Amino acid sequence: MSTQLAISELYEQLKHRLDIQWLAGRNAGDSYLDDARSGDIGLVGHLNLIHANQIQLIGYREAQYLKQLSADARKKKIEHLFLGQVAILVLAEHVEPFEQLEQRCDEAQVALFRSSLKTYELLSEIQFFLAQELAEQVVLHGVFLEVAGIGLLLTGESAIGKSELALELVTRGNRLIADDAPIFSRISPTTLSGESPELLQDFLEVRGLGILNIRAMFGDASIKQRKYLRMVVNLVPMSDAHFNEGNRLEGLSNEKEILGIKVPEITIPVAPGRDLAILVEAAARNQILKTNGYSAADDFRVRLNNQIQSQTKE
Repeated sequence: MSTQLAISELYEQLKHRLDIQWLAGRNAGDSYLDDARSGDIGLVGHLNLIHANQIQLIGYREAQYLKQLSADARKKKIEHLFLGQVAILVLAEHVEPFEQLEQRCDEAQVALFRSSLKTYELLSEIQFFLAQELAEQVVLHGVFLEVAGIGLLLTGESAIGKSELALELVTRGNRLIADDAPIFSRISPTTLSGESPELLQDFLEVRGLGILNIRAMFGDASIKQRKYLRMVVNLVPMSDAHFNEGNRLEGLSNEKEILGIKVPEITIPVAPGRDLAILVEAAARNQILKTNGYSAADDFRVRLNNQIQSQTKE
């Protein structure tokens, strides 16, 4: 789980996308933004002289407010910025640094950035970036794919056939995200985002065939960089219990808790002759219907009750 991010790393990843210049405070490059403190101190926000954020944005309006103050009053206001735990000051909309601001940032080891973007654009982009980088993470064993447009994790014991099934799903037009060790990040209280470790990107290991490069074999369209996790499909060996204990209307459905978020899970028994690719695609499409508020099982119950009532009246 990563809860810290070096200021130098943030700059390197955002400098081109957000047109950022590093004006002063280069000695702050090895300092960290700390999500563990964010309950008391905001990570990023507009200029706040009372409860300063770790990243303070100063746009045109904030600059105009400071400029209309007397030199002494402005100096006192700016000094307030350095009393808290501010890590980065960002001047938006090409705002010019105030007198001695660059020198003060060097002394306080606070990074001073400047960007051409609007304040609201910077706020949105930085918030999204930090949500990804500082999110709680977990690595799960399985194959993560995009099936019928939703993120689906195939799980099951070793040698159950996850990789072979994933390969067949890719040949049917679905997309591989990560094999063996997908990384899932909790980017919001209800959302998990999954992606592949850089080392495993594009690769799928299939017993008997070895390592396959899916992108090279099937093209760029066969690979997805990341996706929200919407369901888990657990593969298990077929047994009599699955016939005796299974819910004939709902199937073997459950929920799997990952990083405190409950994800719909369905168990599919594996046996010779079962077309697992079709079953997984059907499970994904059925989950989409459930997400949209439709349940085939509930629909069937309503029809059955209506028929029973009509026969009773007769």
